[in-house]
Amino acid sequence: MRRSLVIVGAGPRGTGILERIGANAPSLYGGSGLDIHLVDPYPPGGGRIWRHDQSPLLWMNSQAQDVTMFTDETVEVAGPVLPGPTLDEWSGLDGRTFASRREQSRYMGWVYERAVAGLPRDAVVRHHRRRAVRLTGEPTGRQEVWLEGVDAPLVADAVILTQGHLDAELDDEQTELARYAERNGLVHLPPDFTADTDLSRLAPGEPVLVRGFGLAFVDLMVLLTEGRGGRYDGETYLPSGREPVLYVGSRRGVPYHSKIGYDWSGERPPLPRYLGPGEIDELLARPDGYDFRRDVWPLIEKELGFAHYHRLFTAHPERTRAAWTDFDEKYAACPPGSPELDALVASAVPDPADRLALTALDHPLSGVRHTSYEALQDGLRGYITDDLARRHDPGHSPDLAVFLGLLSVYGQLMRLGDVGEWWHGFFSYLASGPPGPRLRQLLALSRAGVVRFLGADVRVTADDGVFRAQSPTLPGQVTEARALVEARLPQPTLARTRDPLLRALHTEGVAVTAAGLLAVDSADGRVLDRAGAPHPRRFALGPHTDARGAGAFTRPRTNSPSFRQNDATARAVLDLLRTL
Repeated sequence: MRRSLVIVGAGPRGTGILERIGANAPSLYGGSGLDIHLVDPYPPGGGRIWRHDQSPLLWMNSQAQDVTMFTDETVEVAGPVLPGPTLDEWSGLDGRTFASRREQSRYMGWVYERAVAGLPRDAVVRHHRRRAVRLTGEPTGRQEVWLEGVDAPLVADAVILTQGHLDAELDDEQTELARYAERNGLVHLPPDFTADTDLSRLAPGEPVLVRGFGLAFVDLMVLLTEGRGGRYDGETYLPSGREPVLYVGSRRGVPYHSKIGYDWSGERPPLPRYLGPGEIDELLARPDGYDFRRDVWPLIEKELGFAHYHRLFTAHPERTRAAWTDFDEKYAACPPGSPELDALVASAVPDPADRLALTALDHPLSGVRHTSYEALQDGLRGYITDDLARRHDPGHSPDLAVFLGLLSVYGQLMRLGDVGEWWHGFFSYLASGPPGPRLRQLLALSRAGVVRFLGADVRVTADDGVFRAQSPTLPGQVTEARALVEARLPQPTLARTRDPLLRALHTEGVAVTAAGLLAVDSADGRVLDRAGAPHPRRFALGPHTDARGAGAFTRPRTNSPSFRQNDATARAVLDLLRTL
């Protein structure tokens, strides 16, 4: 009997699952044919986020050499490793290029076609360009996936939910701001995917408050400047006259750190060291659970410190006062976050600039107070200039070691499930910032007066028919505007998602985490109910789940957590289909 599988979401995650099904099917599935239904209103491969139909001005946030959809010998999977080209190898681009998202869309389309070609000869793939709106069926029976505008459901033996990033209903704060804007004739753009936001409501020359300084802001900056006809002449921005004036601030008050602009050389830090499988096993075994700040963060600090100092002592020994072997032995004996550890570092690393201070990194403007608007602008431009110089200087290669440590930590933390929003933001701030050229453009826009900085811990209020922003970085300064943009993605919670299928599952009683994410079995991605029992026929992966700890595509040779997830889920699905 032919079996049927429905994959809801045909973007990079769904495509990765499809590739792993093809890789594992020869050894795991001996059935008489397989019907695979992909449900997504957007083209398979890129899906919504990586579709070709978006501005050619938007770039990827990774160099072309750092993007792959294929396993390699570092990926620890039970299934076969099937190597394939990275984005630069496939496209012929220079590996250090930040490719356009359109180019990534073409790559993803090719990966999808290759994944389909790698399926068993008796497998048939059908793409349904519609939204899935409901999922029904008893746990012991076949599942029914209902599509928008279609009377009869798709009947499936198993369902995998890989919807990717989701739209969300407004939370209480955003609802109040939206109502206030409507009453007063203002513009309020809530959290959204910048490429899909209607920016035409932001008038030329008008001040706009922007809350958020991450990657969504970078897209906003590009679309409202070059996207409106402005251009760069070297380090100078030449306005078109159609740009609004962007007043940007955030909790940290600074943009994410620039992508590192040099390659690794020499010995890599042997990771994991202080946060590996054994430590995760111990945390999971605690009968009373664990607290992230109390129990996990100290291990992260020590792991990142190990990566940092290993590089400093082995690549830049002239900046240390001890042999690495001696320091390493004493470092291992110090409890995480202890005064003894601080004293050891202070004695062995004389220059404070060479010490890793994660708290200071997370609060770059802590205690900074400017006395004038001009001083604030100069100060932020100086900060960005210094960051660009440091992130492109191999003399600061411990920063790259910390980046490798962050990747290792991220992979380990996946087993803990949902560890909260703060960690994901911290990781992105240090490890997933914009390309260096984008920050140089930001400097040019600042000098041209098109972008203006507000500072840290920005507070936005809605009073007297306008929006107002204040920051303790410039005491007493109040900036008014008739437009407010929330430059960040919506939170992917099941309670507020606009995805009707996931909302219905939430109502019916699937398990959710404290942060509102769909809870899944970390072993294979099976959806959990509120009693913690896995559904035998429903699986889910992606940012709406607590298995969200990795992007759908990744850097090569990093034992990608997402590839490991895809393989485990594909094998579980094939095993299920074989035994039905």
